[in-house]
Amino acid sequence: MATDQVPVVRITDVVKRFRRGDGTVANAIDGVSFDVMPGEFVVLLGPSGCGKTTLLRTLAGLEQADSGEIEIRGATVYSAKKGIELAPERRRLSMIFQSYALWPHMTGFDNVAYPLRSRKTDKLSKDQIRENVDRVFAMVGVSELRGQYPGQMSGGQQQRVALARALVGGDDLVLFDEPLSNVDAKVRESLRRELLEMQRELGFAAVYVTHDQNEAMELAHRVAVMGNGKVQQLGQPHEVYLRPTSRYVSKFVGTTNEIAGTVASIDNGAVVVTTEVGEVHGLVGNDSLEPGMQVVASFRPEQGVVTAADPGPGVNRWFTVVDRMLFLGAQTEQIVRLGGFELRLVTLGMVDRHSGDSAWVTVAPENVRVLPAS
Repeated sequence: MATDQVPVVRITDVVKRFRRGDGTVANAIDGVSFDVMPGEFVVLLGPSGCGKTTLLRTLAGLEQADSGEIEIRGATVYSAKKGIELAPERRRLSMIFQSYALWPHMTGFDNVAYPLRSRKTDKLSKDQIRENVDRVFAMVGVSELRGQYPGQMSGGQQQRVALARALVGGDDLVLFDEPLSNVDAKVRESLRRELLEMQRELGFAAVYVTHDQNEAMELAHRVAVMGNGKVQQLGQPHEVYLRPTSRYVSKFVGTTNEIAGTVASIDNGAVVVTTEVGEVHGLVGNDSLEPGMQVVASFRPEQGVVTAADPGPGVNRWFTVVDRMLFLGAQTEQIVRLGGFELRLVTLGMVDRHSGDSAWVTVAPENVRVLPAS
């Protein structure tokens, strides 16, 4: 994805307000800005009610924003200042809904052919429509569903037909509103892999809404973590996971351990935090940090090390007792307490240790992100 390309999507300071039942107004989208480049897969990740689906529907033109600007392929499709609001069908994009939105009275073939038959311009002949529909059916691997009705299909089959319908028009922008949430876990894993392969092969840009962190990590080139109508952090999956810039992102994306305290000093990106279990050394996770600020020292379960032997001199080392051991097949989770803090630490494979055993816990300073407590 070359940086000199024109973004397929550019969203600038978009705000969408809703009026609550009590008459007060809430921002469902609160000043959101980001770009989507050609061929890029951007995932909007967040809990229910964070604004991710509203943002997707606003991009599609199914909801009207209250302010800001949206461009698709360099053309303005919404601008509050310029009074522009293009209808959904004029934005040249496809969308897959959570419910798949297949017509129950139409066969798979007719559902997929519907966007081509409904065109007001660039109309195709019957033979051209048949060729395009057959091509995408083969592409998603469900040619046998051409003559079946949605009620005769499984959830996974319906999802594939919905994807075929989204791709049949050849649009280079596809929006996904939690399309895999209605299928079981095994099918969901398979469909994620297939979707990723098709996206890479066809090269369309995607904006994908989900609350599933594993889904976001597997699919995305970049993840936009949303909360309270805002993009709290936007970055590659490993950046968001390993270098969260807020406590919200740290706690929502994956599991994290936190030790609360006060910033004692900051020196060239290195932070020392005073806590009830002694000093914790880490790295600045947010530019707003300053001495005296209430913070949490945050690190992931796999970043801590548990040993029976004393690790020797150094920082971030604590002697404790193992509270619980959880064998989870591929890994073992060890739960320990440090003062008033519960830490979860993960080790690959089975660990020869038991609840009640003494142990040392260490974590490298470069693995600790120091973040504002609020």
